Amino acid sequence: MASVDVIKSCIDSITQISEYVEGAIVYLDAGSTESFQFIGAYPLLLNHGARAICSLENMSSFDAMVDWNSSSDPARKLVVITSRLLSDAHRYILRCLSSHQGVRHCTIFTSISEVSHSVFPDSPLGPDAYHEYESLLVQDYEELTKKFGIKSGKFGSNTPEKLNFEDGGSRFPSSGEEVPHLESSSSGRGFYEHNPLDYTENAVLKLVVSVHHFPMILCPISPRAFVLPSEGLVSESYLSAEHEDSISPGLPPLSTGVLSDADDVPPGVTLTANFLYHLAAKMDLKMEIFSLGDTSKTIGKIMTDMSSLYDVGRRKRSAGLLLIDRTLDLLTPCCHGDSLVDRMFSSLPRRSRTTSQGKGSGILLKHGSSYLLRAPLDVQIPVAKLLNEEDSQIDNFRLIESVEAFLRGWNHGNNDSQMADLLNLSQNIHDKPHRSDIEILSGSFVSSESFRGTKFLEALLDRKTKDGALLVKKWLQETIHKENVILNIKSRPGQITKSELLAMIKALARSQSSLVRNKGIIQLACATLSALEESNCAKWDAFISAEKILSVSLGETSQSLAAQICDLINKSALLGSHVNKGKMDMSKGILSLQDALLLMIVGYILAGENFPTSGSDGPFSWQEEHLLKEAVVDALLENPSVENLKFLDGIREELEANANKLKSKETAEEPSELDIDDFDDDQWGKWGEEEADDDNRNEQVYDDVQLKLELRDRVDNYFKFLHKLSTLKIKNAPLRDGSLTVDGNFGEDTYMGKGLLYKLLTRVLGKYDLPGLEYHSSTVGRLFKSGFGRFGLGQAKPSLADQNVILVFVVGGINGVEVREAQEALSESGRPDIELVIGGTTFLTPDDMLDLLQGDFSYI
Repeated sequence: MASVDVIKSCIDSITQISEYVEGAIVYLDAGSTESFQFIGAYPLLLNHGARAICSLENMSSFDAMVDWNSSSDPARKLVVITSRLLSDAHRYILRCLSSHQGVRHCTIFTSISEVSHSVFPDSPLGPDAYHEYESLLVQDYEELTKKFGIKSGKFGSNTPEKLNFEDGGSRFPSSGEEVPHLESSSSGRGFYEHNPLDYTENAVLKLVVSVHHFPMILCPISPRAFVLPSEGLVSESYLSAEHEDSISPGLPPLSTGVLSDADDVPPGVTLTANFLYHLAAKMDLKMEIFSLGDTSKTIGKIMTDMSSLYDVGRRKRSAGLLLIDRTLDLLTPCCHGDSLVDRMFSSLPRRSRTTSQGKGSGILLKHGSSYLLRAPLDVQIPVAKLLNEEDSQIDNFRLIESVEAFLRGWNHGNNDSQMADLLNLSQNIHDKPHRSDIEILSGSFVSSESFRGTKFLEALLDRKTKDGALLVKKWLQETIHKENVILNIKSRPGQITKSELLAMIKALARSQSSLVRNKGIIQLACATLSALEESNCAKWDAFISAEKILSVSLGETSQSLAAQICDLINKSALLGSHVNKGKMDMSKGILSLQDALLLMIVGYILAGENFPTSGSDGPFSWQEEHLLKEAVVDALLENPSVENLKFLDGIREELEANANKLKSKETAEEPSELDIDDFDDDQWGKWGEEEADDDNRNEQVYDDVQLKLELRDRVDNYFKFLHKLSTLKIKNAPLRDGSLTVDGNFGEDTYMGKGLLYKLLTRVLGKYDLPGLEYHSSTVGRLFKSGFGRFGLGQAKPSLADQNVILVFVVGGINGVEVREAQEALSESGRPDIELVIGGTTFLTPDDMLDLLQGDFSYI
């Protein structure tokens, strides 16, 4: 029987729609682009006959001219693949149709099912959403053609420079986002003028629209690990509403054992359940569903209700689905574990978001719902920065020469402006060869890239930082040997240096043919170099050291742990004040105040698990917490510009003004040479001026006191939020017995030093009882229970360990350490027959957790 492979399932889904793709212009929205980037699906789409692959949000009327399959006929087919609601994508789809007037067939694939459309709060479509949208799109398009005179396959002369489709008869509410400009379509006349069918003067354009479900829009990190695209609706929808047990809209609430009513289920929960149900159907898996946590139980219940008798007779492979709430273990994603992949995602810059649901805030309230603006998973690997200056300039100038030749051949008589732009670009490249906006070489992770049949990212996920870096070095050495490249460097077995990796990268990138053939390993090696850069390594190692210190302090008293947290805050504040005064240069490896606050979150979670009864309002005594509060207040007064602190919204400007005033005052009061005039008796007689100065001073003191009181109130509320995080063990029912608690021992090879996912799988595969684990009856189980069970044909409760395929999905997100530890648990179980797949809402870094817990994404 074929093994479970997420990448292969995604590629098979694309192959199944090849008849629609052939001869069509394919438009991908931001979420689909992110997914197809990881899959490496662009060559596959071109092989299936796609004329062009374009961005839906950034479409252009010239997209039709980029014909990769060299077809002389105009494009008559349009394919749109979206990871959002049809109503959200409508204005972009309508703009595409209006710009490509020769299109007769428009096929839309959405990852959001009809059921999800009907229950999602922002969707105006009902249970028959696809057919409703087909007719609505045709009506809107026909009204648009009549309103703006789109006849004979082109816009009329009264076409405005900018079309707002929400005001053009659209039947969907406006999203509030500005619609981009439309390019003039007059240049497209020459493209169609030789096709009389498109230019019959009173012809009415007949458009055929069809909408289909395409659930396989996900980002596979490897064949056995995946997350959802960050700009897709499923990952952007909130998982919890704001109430006393919620900590962030991007995380499930704390589990109390009481499930929410059907009317109170957040949209992200419903979308996740629908996604997992259709994912299992696409992979021909019949799920036995188990859940741990309140939100996971709700998802399991929705999936069970979605199953029907139709699923019983189909030949599907049995599999176990384990759903887990992220809030059962917040410590693992907050900490800096030993994972090269985690270091890569944390150190590399991300692509900027293609679309934005809101301005200035991480969350936009839209018709009573929330959208999380997550950072895209598409990292930008700076390959060009690692090449020397001369090579970069040569490549850039070669590109300019090629573009110049292209423009001269394209329009020989009218290219003065283009040549001027090229000269300006050439000058910029000569002056600043390393500017990011003119870099020619840049890469991103592609999970389907392999070396001798071994998937790159899959192999790195199973290894720690040093082992992963050594594996990259081995791949580079074998590739150099295969390419017959002569490289004179000394290499020591078991060791890796930055200069050695850089020399091998440059050797492979010396020729264009070698660069193209080996781009996968070159990009991965560049990402490894960025992760192992001295500044990034120093900061990551500093976090590890601080987390170990906090862990060791747990073996003593709560007072010792509080003192360590207070010391971290004071040191970071002192460093910030020195930097502000210009007395020292800040090293990137030193922890900032923002980093210290993340460590305080870690400390409170650890304290809550080890000292749950130390205080009535928290894990620390009143005196210990008072010292912590004073340290935070003083640190914020000296460093008010710290980012990702939602509780400072509204007073940040006042705090910065106060800090600047204090700094200028300290500078003015610095001791200088004594002057006898300073003690002139005549200066003591200006009583009127002193009284005026006293009034101003009193008013200023009053303002300062008010500001400090306001700051103290907000810090008090912040510590109440920390108290909530410290009650994870008490409030989360599955953690109350202590068997699954993530204790503070960070030993490398001990059971207690592992994350929750490792502990769960160890107990499950060992067939031990798991407190709080709920089994959701499958269709067959319900059938026996309701009917044949009366005749003694009952069905025994299955065990997750009895399944040969286990899919673990963490509601809220996963990180690289958890994926590695899950594979370790499988290996240690001695069950090579089990295939394990790990999935999550998103890929979490410690910075992401900071945003979710105390940034714009928090309920602080």
